[in-house]
Amino acid sequence: MTRWKIGDTGVRNPMRLRDGLIVLANDLTHKGEFYGNLHGPEQNAIFRNALAEQGVVSLVGDKTNSVARKWINSLSSLGFIYPHSRNEKVMEVYQKELGKPDTITENGWRLIKTESVAGWQECFLRSLAAFYEPTEQGYFSPLRHTLAVMLELKKLTGSSAISGFEMEVIVQLSSSFDGSDVVAKEVVDFREQRNAAERKKVFDRDFKGKVASTVGLKPKSLYDYRDMNLRHLKATGLVQSKGRGIALVPSKYVLIEKIIHEESVPQNEIECLRQLCDGAILPTDHKQEALSVLQDLAEQLEKRGCPYDLKGRPLETPQDIEVARHDLEDSLFHLDELEYAKQQASMSEEISAFLQLLIESKKKASKTLSNGKKVRIPDGEAPAYFEWIIWRAFLAIDSLTIDPWDARRFKIDRDFLPVGTAPGNGPDIVFEFEDMVLVVEVTLTSSSRQEAAEGEPVRRHVAKYAEDNANNGKKVFGLFLAINVDTNTANSFRLGEWYMKGDRRIALNIVPMSLLDFKAIWDASLDDVSKVLPKLKYLMMECRSHINEHAPEWKKKVSELAQQTAASLKSQ
Repeated sequence: MTRWKIGDTGVRNPMRLRDGLIVLANDLTHKGEFYGNLHGPEQNAIFRNALAEQGVVSLVGDKTNSVARKWINSLSSLGFIYPHSRNEKVMEVYQKELGKPDTITENGWRLIKTESVAGWQECFLRSLAAFYEPTEQGYFSPLRHTLAVMLELKKLTGSSAISGFEMEVIVQLSSSFDGSDVVAKEVVDFREQRNAAERKKVFDRDFKGKVASTVGLKPKSLYDYRDMNLRHLKATGLVQSKGRGIALVPSKYVLIEKIIHEESVPQNEIECLRQLCDGAILPTDHKQEALSVLQDLAEQLEKRGCPYDLKGRPLETPQDIEVARHDLEDSLFHLDELEYAKQQASMSEEISAFLQLLIESKKKASKTLSNGKKVRIPDGEAPAYFEWIIWRAFLAIDSLTIDPWDARRFKIDRDFLPVGTAPGNGPDIVFEFEDMVLVVEVTLTSSSRQEAAEGEPVRRHVAKYAEDNANNGKKVFGLFLAINVDTNTANSFRLGEWYMKGDRRIALNIVPMSLLDFKAIWDASLDDVSKVLPKLKYLMMECRSHINEHAPEWKKKVSELAQQTAASLKSQ
């Protein structure tokens, strides 16, 4: 058996690697403390601290600088920074021909410069398409092998999906030298054996134990490999979640077929490193191949009732076609996002479970829903999940007058999961309704740091929307959500004012609310979340009517009114 893994288990979300690259790029531009020199305990510590200072990682419990080493391993193994090789001869040639270790590669700079999720996915696709694992028979591409197995499964079963467990005990322990058709048949045979087993959990445990023993890994290591491999495969945009496993993205079938059959296999370590750091040449880098992929996307849009006219668009070069292709991919994804938004009204229990996980803030905690599905917040991603779940809550209310992608300022992946928090210089989320605009800001920050971090920007953001909507008759409210609202923060919002240019004062209607109170309102309307909106508007107005009270009393009043609103909703 051949076992393979992509990346480092210490950085489970590959989409966050771009943030680490930006930290490196900033150091090159400004300080030059660690760019090109990341190795050794002292340099590890400096890099680790820079990642923490820029909000990329948390240092809780990291006493050995392991965070830095994991990020370095992930960045180098995917070819975003030039890696060190233990082979001195390789290093000598490598540095002359390519670049200095610990500096950003061509594909790394490409990832930094692109701003769209589609662009990020293409960078990861270039990386994984150039990522090869050595075997006794030669080098093979885990990406192409997995895609080929999934296409074979589609031929055999009608579905390209593989479960997480099938990835764990079969696919990631095989290679292209085994034959994609053979591996696909092995997956089908496994399913038949498992279906015939009376005690499936026992069957899974015994099967996994035998496999782990054969490849010399602990059973938990098999799961860690699986988790990491699935995340990196999904980062390419070619596969998406299917239950706990993955399936091919239907809109990418043409591109997937081309990638599987277009391959330049490296013959030695130097060729591997060169391809990895440059990023693979993709079929869409060639004009005719790119046009065929573009035409397929246009046909998919037409089938979904949204024809896209390519006439008049410049399509002379692969670069021109890439711009058009990303536009069409965005249009297809927006259709999927509209469907996702419609589904949220039936997801109220799941939304409530995520809210509770945020409130409890326990590492590795999970909640089991009534349908047996488990939900959890990945380590280090609570801030992004906070914004994301509030966005989902208001999609469920289903009264927006704007598109779901216009309401969020954070980016999401193919599975509609957040790939980071909203950027600065604007609110986290903005919801527009027929007669109201709701500017929402969320934070996990507490104590007096909360006011320092949130007081000024929240008021500035709400003021901008109040100014923009001054003449359209829409009332603008700011909703500030935190696990715990600090009294100083409440006082800043109680005063609720902002001075524009020319010292023109704008009164602001901001209400700070604990997530516990928001969840009480949500839970009280689980049977029909559409009831929330009119009650919420009245609640915001009622809270603002008590601003003459001192901050501690006003904060308590907001909580009391929120609980009264929850009780009212529950009684309806």
